[in-house]
Amino acid sequence: MEEMESGPPGRVTVYSIVGCPHCVQAKASLGGLGVPVCDVDLGKHPELRARVKQLTGRSTVPQIFFNSVHIGGNDDLQNMNPTELERLVNLVKNEPISTDGPPLPSESSAEDTEAESDRDFMCARDELANLVEDFKHGSVISNHRRGLTVHKKSFSGDQLLDWLQKEKGLAVEEAFSTGQALLQKKYMVRVHCSGNQQDDFGENLFRLLEDDPHAALNAGQTAACSPIPAAELSLILRDLILKLFSQHLSADGKFVDYKGMSANPAFDRYCDLAIQLQRVELLSLSREEKLAFFINIYNALVIHGFLRLGAPTNMWQRYKFFNYVSYLIGGEVFTLQDIENGVLRGNRKGIAQLRRPFSKTDPRLQMALPDAEPLIHFALNCGAKGCPPIKTYTPQDIDNQLRIAAEAFLENDDACVVDSGKKEVRLSQIFKWYKTDFGGTDEKLLTWVLEHMADSPKKSNLQDVVSAGKTKVSYLPYDWTSNSSH
Repeated sequence: MEEMESGPPGRVTVYSIVGCPHCVQAKASLGGLGVPVCDVDLGKHPELRARVKQLTGRSTVPQIFFNSVHIGGNDDLQNMNPTELERLVNLVKNEPISTDGPPLPSESSAEDTEAESDRDFMCARDELANLVEDFKHGSVISNHRRGLTVHKKSFSGDQLLDWLQKEKGLAVEEAFSTGQALLQKKYMVRVHCSGNQQDDFGENLFRLLEDDPHAALNAGQTAACSPIPAAELSLILRDLILKLFSQHLSADGKFVDYKGMSANPAFDRYCDLAIQLQRVELLSLSREEKLAFFINIYNALVIHGFLRLGAPTNMWQRYKFFNYVSYLIGGEVFTLQDIENGVLRGNRKGIAQLRRPFSKTDPRLQMALPDAEPLIHFALNCGAKGCPPIKTYTPQDIDNQLRIAAEAFLENDDACVVDSGKKEVRLSQIFKWYKTDFGGTDEKLLTWVLEHMADSPKKSNLQDVVSAGKTKVSYLPYDWTSNSSH
């Protein structure tokens, strides 16, 4: 919460979230009116969401109040009659706000939130990190041929065990347990199994994870810190990238200065933290932790991809971008497609995909949710103007947060338009692309939409059209325009 100006007895209250383009534009416009503006971040104060919705009937942000007068969102502010706007400004300047005005966070809540905003990652160096560093310089790693394949920068299990005994003075059993720990902690990966016998540690070939040839954006350097819980790390990464995103959002909220963002020292900090994803433990994640973790990481990875590779500008570039941009997570490479369709959609085919992301023998299949989660489509942001806004998700309240995201998305006219006269419903292309996730038929799709809309005139109109039967479903154009300012 931030008090931007003081003096007049009243105030303008804006309920927003970090990184919301419409919120940025609204606050920029309000800043020039000469009245105090109180910005309440609902991402930091979710306890106020229900009260705000009760007062406004909406789940979208921003929601703006002049004293106790609710005017709506950013579009309502931008399209307001100048005479009415002047009247409201005078109201704030001349009349104190009533005690039952729009709610603000309590002092204790604000203090708790301030402590959370200072959340940071303190690196406790892992006990095996120094050993790995010594091994890198131990003249053991080289190229090995197995059949017709040359495995570059590799070493055998026997070579590792011999080095541990000779250079580190470990007994045979201790050397073996250390080798297993290096494998289990994802410092190294198996690249070839002798006779397909993975249990034959000595004959197998391995490679240090940082030497594994892939193009993940967080690869090429060893994660030397002791792993922290995956959900906690994803929140730290998400908070940092959201702050960066917000700092480089244009005043009108329409564009992001990715070039300036990549030059920000805070981005280097983000990249250092992203390296720690390499060895996080994923198998123990609950469904809620998995949802929050992979949604947050997906949205962060899109921004990271834009900063490193630039924003895709056509269909072919978008296809390559989402199938190429990746992170090394828990010892495995996950592209954007792998996260969305492999993990969050229960290993279903994505757009223009001929097969499922994960085969039956793919170790990443263990991460896939049992079935598709339709609500994730309103939480993933692809970097285009037609995508839902970026938010941070937490395991503790993930299902409610996703429902709110869907409800807010459906309030917008670029997501759902009801034409009662033509008995037609026009929906976002998201519903066309992933129709199977919403039931697979027009009837089931409309039922799903109705169930997830907030009570409003739009919902009443949709209910009337659906009840009349023979509803035509069509799809709105999707705005693939990049939000990049370059």
